[in-house]
Amino acid sequence: MKAVVVNKPGCSDVLELKDVPIPKIKKGWSIIKVKGFGINRSEIFTREGKSPSVSFPIILGIEVAGIIYKTTDELSLPVGKKVISIMGEMGREFNGSYAQYVLIPNNQIYTIKTKLNWEDLSAVPETYYTAYGSLKSLNLQNGDNLLIRGGTSGVGVAAINLAKSSSKLINITATTRFMKKRELLIGSGAKKVVLDHNYQLQTKNKYDKILDLIGPKTIFDSFIHLDKKGILSQTGELGNQWNIERFDPIFDIPNDKYLTSFYSGDVDTNLLQGMFDFIDEHSVSVKPNKVFKLNQIKEAHDYLSSKKSFGKVVISFL
Repeated sequence: MKAVVVNKPGCSDVLELKDVPIPKIKKGWSIIKVKGFGINRSEIFTREGKSPSVSFPIILGIEVAGIIYKTTDELSLPVGKKVISIMGEMGREFNGSYAQYVLIPNNQIYTIKTKLNWEDLSAVPETYYTAYGSLKSLNLQNGDNLLIRGGTSGVGVAAINLAKSSSKLINITATTRFMKKRELLIGSGAKKVVLDHNYQLQTKNKYDKILDLIGPKTIFDSFIHLDKKGILSQTGELGNQWNIERFDPIFDIPNDKYLTSFYSGDVDTNLLQGMFDFIDEHSVSVKPNKVFKLNQIKEAHDYLSSKKSFGKVVISFL
């Protein structure tokens, strides 16, 4: 099979398309024939050597959409069944989805019902599950003023698409570091766009709910812009800072404001299928913003790392 192998950490040049053996099936695992997968910033961090637990060589890829090729669970995962998988150390502890076939533990392979075509489905698993779970954690109410911090990211655009499709009439504001992307955000469904300069929002406005995808680097600034009784979901880590330094909940979480989060590695199958049902029922636009082929993996990483990137980037095998 064709696979993208990373033998050592580095820039996108270390992504090597090679011929390698199709994985051998083993007890408790099944092989997925890959139809497509999304590119995630965490994979760029791993490629660069910023994931201490990852050993090289490795095939990256933390999400996949495809069909069962070989199975050790004929009842639940029959050959030909449409499935997805996300997280669970795929592409970190064991080889991931940057390949034509991927071997995955059965307990992290999820059968789903959806009307989506393969290209659109490839944009959904990790990105939309993160956005959907995060918005659920915010307990959105009719007429809420919602701020999506990191709005031009894949999860940010997904959150806009999901929130604007809600029947709760959410007022969406999105942030960007580059105001050249303002029209893209407005076109995606944001009503307003705020500049995020040096990790500080260039506005005095406050919001009922904030989805902060930048992470620990902006959490204190986000609290400043959270209204009384508001909820802040700190979900992403786009700011390349993994921990909140010198954080004391008593002093750092303002009175009458609430902090929550969402971890996509904790997969709830009911929530996952609920997301696909919501997408189908509300005709949510999940079309990827950029599509590449496997032999364009370097270009895909370079695009996602660039100032031009916007929304979800996928690799399609169609």
